[in-house]
Amino acid sequence: MHLLDPNQSYTFSKIFELRILADELANEFGYKLIRKRLTLPQYQSELEQLENLKNRIESVLPYVDLSSEASRREVLISQVLLQLVQYTKSQLRIEYPIKVNEQLQGYLDYLLRNETELLVIEAKREDLDYGFTQLVAEMIALDQWDRTPEQSILIGAVTTGTVWQFGCLHRKTKEIEQVLNLYRVPDDLEPLMRILVQALIA
Repeated sequence: MHLLDPNQSYTFSKIFELRILADELANEFGYKLIRKRLTLPQYQSELEQLENLKNRIESVLPYVDLSSEASRREVLISQVLLQLVQYTKSQLRIEYPIKVNEQLQGYLDYLLRNETELLVIEAKREDLDYGFTQLVAEMIALDQWDRTPEQSILIGAVTTGTVWQFGCLHRKTKEIEQVLNLYRVPDDLEPLMRILVQALIA
C-alpha cells in the first residue's frame, strides 16, 4: 500500500504536513533510511571571522524573540549561510523551485551549489522529526534531478535555527543516513560550520 496517492500531486511542504515517518517515506521511493551517530568530515584549515560570527549571534540573542520561523531565519540561519557563502564561494539559492515529478516537487528553502557539490538546507520552526521527513523527500528529489552534479553523497540539513541535524544520501546504494548528532547554535557553531564548509569543498 502506497503512502502517497500516485494520482495526486504533492509538494515537499505537503509531505511535511502528512506527518509521515522518514524511514517509511524513504521506502516509498525505493531508498533505505538508517539512523546512526556519525562523525561527519570537518574542514581542518582556519576559518576566519568564525569567532566574530559567534559573538555577533550571542550578543543579539537576549534581545530577539525566536518564536517565529521568520525570526530564526533572519537572526540565525541567514547569518550562518552568508558566512558559509563567504568561505566556499558557493551560489546560494533561496526558495529554489525544483520538480522531478508529481510526488517530488516544491521549493527548497536553501540550496547551495558550486561546480561539483550541492548542499540543501530545510528550515523548520520546531519539528525536526517531520522536518527530516521533508528533507528526505528533497534529497531524493535532488538525487533524481538532472541538474545535480555527479557527487556520490548528497548532504542535507534540517534546522530550527538553534538546532541542526544532517542527512547523507549515498546515491549508489540508495541509503540515507539520518545523523543522530545534533549541533546547536551558537554553542556548536564551529563544528557545524566546519561540516558545512567541508560538504561544499569535498
